[in-house]
Parts: sequence; C-alpha cells; structure tokens
Amino acid sequence: MSSQTLQNLGYDDFFESNRKKMGLDGFLMARVISEQKGTYKVKDQDGEYTGRITGKQMFEASLREDYPAVGDWVAIIKLDEERAVIKKILPRKTIIKRKCNSKNEAQVVGANIDVAFVVESVDRDYNLNRFERYFAIAKDGGVTPAIILNKTDLLTADELNVLSSQLKERFPDTDIIFTSVTKNDGVDELKRYIKKWKTHCFLGSSGVGKSSLINRLLGKDVIKTEDISSYSERGKHVTTVRQMYFLENGGIVIDNPGMREVGMTDVNAGIDDLFDAIVALAKKCKYADCTHTHEPGCEVLAAVKAGKINKDHYANYLNLKKEAEYYEMNALEKKEKDRQFGKFIKQAKKELKDFRHKD
Repeated sequence: MSSQTLQNLGYDDFFESNRKKMGLDGFLMARVISEQKGTYKVKDQDGEYTGRITGKQMFEASLREDYPAVGDWVAIIKLDEERAVIKKILPRKTIIKRKCNSKNEAQVVGANIDVAFVVESVDRDYNLNRFERYFAIAKDGGVTPAIILNKTDLLTADELNVLSSQLKERFPDTDIIFTSVTKNDGVDELKRYIKKWKTHCFLGSSGVGKSSLINRLLGKDVIKTEDISSYSERGKHVTTVRQMYFLENGGIVIDNPGMREVGMTDVNAGIDDLFDAIVALAKKCKYADCTHTHEPGCEVLAAVKAGKINKDHYANYLNLKKEAEYYEMNALEKKEKDRQFGKFIKQAKKELKDFRHKD
C-alpha cells in the first residue's frame, strides 16, 4: 500500500491502524468523494471509480449511518478502470449527522472531517442561533467548527463592525472569517486557514455562497452556481450532491447541498460542549433534575436574570436540548420495538421448526 500518496487524500495512522485491525490486507483503500442515489464515486492514488456496495452490506445495514458517506475511507475491489465494489467501511474518526425527516432518521452529512465551515450571508439568513445548531452537530461528532460570514460587500464598515462584535461576543473561542466573493475579500485568508491533507466541509443554507467560495479556492468555476431567487429571496438548490474537491495547496474541501433545517439527533454531548458555561452552572442548581425553566434555586436562571448569560443563548440551549432528548427518546422506543420484533421472529422460527419436526 502506498500510504504516502493516500496521505494526499487525508489518509493517516488512524485509518491505517484500523485497516490492519480489520484484516484488510487484500483490499485497496479509497476515499468516498461523492454520493448520489446509492452510487458512489471513490478515489485512490491511481484514479476515480464508480463504486457500489454489496447486497450483503445492504441487508446488514439497519440505519442510514451504516452506508458509506462522503469522506469515508473504504476497502474496495476494482472491477475495471472505471468500476469498483465497496466491501468495507473503515471506522470514522469524526462524523457530522443531522435529523433529516419526520421518521427520526439520522443523515450523515460527512465523515472524517477536521473543520466545519458554517457559512451564513449578511443579506438573508444571518442568525446567531443557527450557528449554534451547526456547532452542536459538529462538536458532537468531534469536528471543529469555524464561521464564515459571506457577502460582506453588502454592508457598510459600521454595519460589519456591529455583526463582528455580535459574533465575537457570542462565540469568543470560534475562528471567524469575513468574505466577499464579489470583491475577493477574505479569500486569501480562507486559503491560508485550510491546511494540507486536512478535510474541511462547508455547511449552510442555499444561496449563502458556499459553492462560489469553493470555486474561488479552486481558482476556476468547477461548481455551477446561481443567484438567489429575486421572487422568493431563497437560494436555489444548485448543489444537489455532496462532493469532495482537492486544492492546489493540498487542502481538501467538501461542498454540501443547502440545508433549510438542521435537526438535532443524539447530540447531547455536543450541546453540552457548546454551552459549557450553562452546563457548569447547572451542576450548582438546588435540584438535580432542574429543567432551568422555573425552579427555585436554579443557578442558570439566576445568571440569565443577572445578565451573565445571554438570553438568546440560553433559550437556544433549551430548544436544542429538547430536540436532542426527543430524538433519543424516539430512538430508544424504535430500538425496543425492533428488539420485540426480533424476539417475535426468533420465536416464530422456533415454532415453525418444532412443527416441522413433529411431522
């Protein structure tokens, strides 16, 4: 295996160690660089291939998370110069996932990501609470979030200073990059921020300029882009698939379709990390099961009333915790139903076997 060349795709000791543990010496390693409707594009040191998973993998998959995702490292067998079979998925170092529908299913947004750029634009979707939603799902999966505030050319210097102050006050420990594709502002700073052999994904709503920024990083218009609709003022879903790109400086970036909703999955750890000041105060509350909404002796409420904790920050914490707990509750209920159904199938098979044996 030429791990040195795979290193250009983000391969490191973590994946090599797991490859050995899984006994995959007879397979080639490749990275999933795009996915669309069950068909994958995988890349190794020699080229790109259209990949498909086996029927056995489909049968054994119980969750959407069990399928390959963009960013995954996979063991493959090449069929020819254009096609490959995906045999195994290596354990993920990091993951970003979100609740994507009413069925309480989790969708993997990306795997093995180092930095998640949360992109918002100043003209239509600037919202501090939305940043925290993205941060929660990133932090829970071990990914470092960073902020890109785009289309700054639409603001005066004074207006930009106001937003800058808001962001730095709310997110003092988060890196912030201000960009304008129109004026090329901040693009060089963004290039310097993207590190060699590290994977960076761009998250945000449609129309915030994710694809335009990546085009600037690539130095050419590889990704099709359109202006937002003048009628609805909503971004058009030009990017329809997740796609990985490789920059000249060795950095790796993933473009994602716009997300109108960022639902919480079982990301309580990420929420607690993001709202660590509130979590620390919660430990001092009078009651161990304090909900931090009305109880006497609540240290969190006292801090909010005293102005020590931002009211919007506090309200968003309650909303995100509620969503995550609701997801976990439904996931446990589903797991119990699956367990009961499994017991039913097992018992039915036993009874059928006993019935045949009597004959």
